[in-house]
Formats: sequence, structure tokens, C-alpha cells
Amino acid sequence: MIHKVCSYPATRTAWILALILGFASVAASAPSNEQVLYSFQSGTDGSFPIFGVVSDEAGNLYGATLEGGATNCNSIYPCGTVYQLTQNNGVWVESVLYIFKGEPEGDGASPFGGLVIDSSGNLYGTTAYGGTGSCVLLGEEVGCGTVFELSPPLEQGGFWKEAVLYSFPTSAYGYLPWGQLTSDSAGNLYGATQFGGGRGTTCNSFYQYCGEVFELSPPKNKGGNWEARILHSFGSGTDGANPNGGLFLDSNGVLYGTTVAGGYDCPHHSGEGCGTVFALAPPAGNGDEWTETQLHVFQNGSDGTSPIAGVTVDSQGFVYGGAQGGDNGEGNGIIFRLAPNGGTWKQTILHSFGSDVFYYGPAVSYFDSQGYLYGTTNAGQNIGGSVFRMKQSDGKWSFDALHVFSGGSDSGNPGPVLTADKSGHIYGTTQNGGSGTACQGGCGTVFEISP
Repeated sequence: MIHKVCSYPATRTAWILALILGFASVAASAPSNEQVLYSFQSGTDGSFPIFGVVSDEAGNLYGATLEGGATNCNSIYPCGTVYQLTQNNGVWVESVLYIFKGEPEGDGASPFGGLVIDSSGNLYGTTAYGGTGSCVLLGEEVGCGTVFELSPPLEQGGFWKEAVLYSFPTSAYGYLPWGQLTSDSAGNLYGATQFGGGRGTTCNSFYQYCGEVFELSPPKNKGGNWEARILHSFGSGTDGANPNGGLFLDSNGVLYGTTVAGGYDCPHHSGEGCGTVFALAPPAGNGDEWTETQLHVFQNGSDGTSPIAGVTVDSQGFVYGGAQGGDNGEGNGIIFRLAPNGGTWKQTILHSFGSDVFYYGPAVSYFDSQGYLYGTTNAGQNIGGSVFRMKQSDGKWSFDALHVFSGGSDSGNPGPVLTADKSGHIYGTTQNGGSGTACQGGCGTVFEISP
């Protein structure tokens, strides 16, 4: 699921021709104003930021990198970092706020997601490995993952303080947290683990169980422990498997998300299933179970397959997302909408990438105040993905690519999470590209697209 390099043709002439064709097909109606704010360098710096950035009231940007930081980290990946970008006389400057230490020190390792920020400036995120848990991978203890908090210094120039809020103890309680956390007004955190959860046995030969959605509640008394609760464990089969991306929390407390596998069996997936879109409704009373509803089960036909990120929900309760496949399994992805329809949910394909080799791996991120839906494609033949927007007018949806990444110094393979400021500037990260030479294909970037 993680693309480490962009795929280029064998000759420079072919690459230039393909790039020109890619821009010509989409960019005429939406000129690009993209710039790289920072290129990661690996080593003691971070590398491979895969899930976007968040901003504070001052406009500073924060994110996490999957790798980089400590050069001696004992983890399946290098331990990773949390970083900050601030503007100084128009130039963006990066500071590494924290370097994870890994399982030997009971700390997290390898954040496979982004961050959320609260009103006090505290940052929250997950690491896929590390912690004090007993999970074993390829014969080595790697930890089951953590949920962490990073608190700003009390005095300017001081150090940020990291705390492990929860360390998944065994795979039955969750293994390999993935994607963005979501928070509610009470300070509860919601997230998903790709594996673990205690149900399902056919999802992976290396990891146990089929994933879960969890809730982490703050302590009732200052200094107490955060309380973890499994809201739903996926069982594969007709249920979903391997939840990914972030979760969307609506005003009624309902969580929406996707699973990359599970659901009906479908061709080319070796019995894994083609993925689902699900909703989890909170219980009516304390101690009752959350209720899962499958809004859509992909079948590897014209409806798409294997959604690789989460969903977003509009003010009418319609659910939007991106999926691979489409066009009877031969396409490169779709953007879809799910609408309530008399007790069921009706899928409408808003845009199909068809056989357009310039875009695949689509994901949606957010709606703006003007009704535009923004998203990314992670990759494409001869290019490094794109940032796009869509809007409905007279019953039809337009599609405009705001920027097509070329890879190299321009960046490549954007993550699924975009952030916008009050002026409409869009911020995101790419897993590859940039000026960093320590990583094949570049170590990743933070970018801005101006309106």
C-alpha cells in the first residue's frame, strides 16, 4: 500500500511526452500554483510523510514521518519523527519535535498516520509498532503499536513532551494502528488498527486477526490512565477486514470508515474480499455495544474495489470516498457517493478514471464552503499522483486536477489527507520526491497549492 518510488518509462523522451500529455488532459482549466515547502532528508531528519499535516491558530504545520529520526532504532522500520514547519520571513523552516525510540524503550515506532491537534496545541497520533505490547513479527518482538500525545513546551524554546497514552498489549486488543485519529468534543480519540482485534483468521499470514475500530477516553482524574475500548472487531468473510485511512465522526457521534478487504469474495483477490464502507453507531446506553452497518460492499465490478483511504460526509449525510478498480475491474479507480435509500444505501459513481493511466489510487479529503470536494490520487503511470477537486452543477460533477506531480524534486505520491487554511491554501504531504538524496526517489515533501 505504500509506494516508495514513482514509476518512470525507460527513456527520458518517453517520460517528457507522457508528462506533457498528462498536463494537457487536465490542467488547462485549473492552472497549478504548487510549491514545495520542505523536502525531507532522512538520517536524523524524517522521511516518508504519508498522512498530511495539521495546523494551529498561528498557521504552523505539524506532521509525522514514517521513517527517519534515530539511526539505531530497533524496529521493522526506522522509528520516525514528529515535525513542525514555521514561516520565517516567507521561508518555511522545519524543526524535529520528537524522535521515537521504539519497542526496547517502551516507546512507539513508525507512525503510519498523521496527527490531530486540540485547542491547547497538544498533538495526538499513533505508531504502527513499538510500545510494551507482546506482538511478534518474523520472530522478533516489535510491539503492537501505541497512541501518543505530544505537548508543547511551557516556555518558548523548550522541549515538547511525549507521553504514550496507550500501548496495545496484545494482538487481540489491536495491532498496527493505521491512519488518522479522530476526536470528539469530550476529548475521546477514535482510530483503527489494520490487524488485531481478536476476530478473523484469514487476513494475513504474518499478522493476527482482521482489524478493529477503537476508542480511547481521557482519564476522569488528572494523572490517571486513558481507557481503551474496542468498538468493533472485523471478522472478514462477509464482514470487512483491515480498516484503513481515517474515521469520519458526524454530529450524531456515528463513525464512518472503509476496509480495504472483506465483504464478498471477488476475482483476483484470493478470497480476501473487495472491501467495504461501514458506519458504527454509538449505543443508546452506557455499556451497550456499538452497531456496525455495512453501507456498501464492493464486488470488483463497475462499483470499484479496495478503498485505500477513509470517507467524508456532507451536510446531507451523503458519504463520499475513493476506490480502486471500477469499469468491471479494469479501471484505475472511482470517486463514489453513497446516499440513504429507504433503509439501504445507493452508490453513485461521480467520476471514473477508467483506463486513464495518469491517475490511480484515488481518495477524498474534505468539502470547502463553496461545495468543492478535494482529494488526491496517489500515483499514476509516468507521474507521481495529483491533487484534484470536484463540484456538482446541474446534476453533473466536474473534475479538475489542481496539480499533477512529476516526481523528482516536484514531489510524488501524495497522501490522502489535505488541509486548507482560511485563505484557501491547500497543504499536504508526498511520500516521495523532493530534494532528499538519501532515499531512492526522494524522501518526501510538504507542499502548498495556492488558490
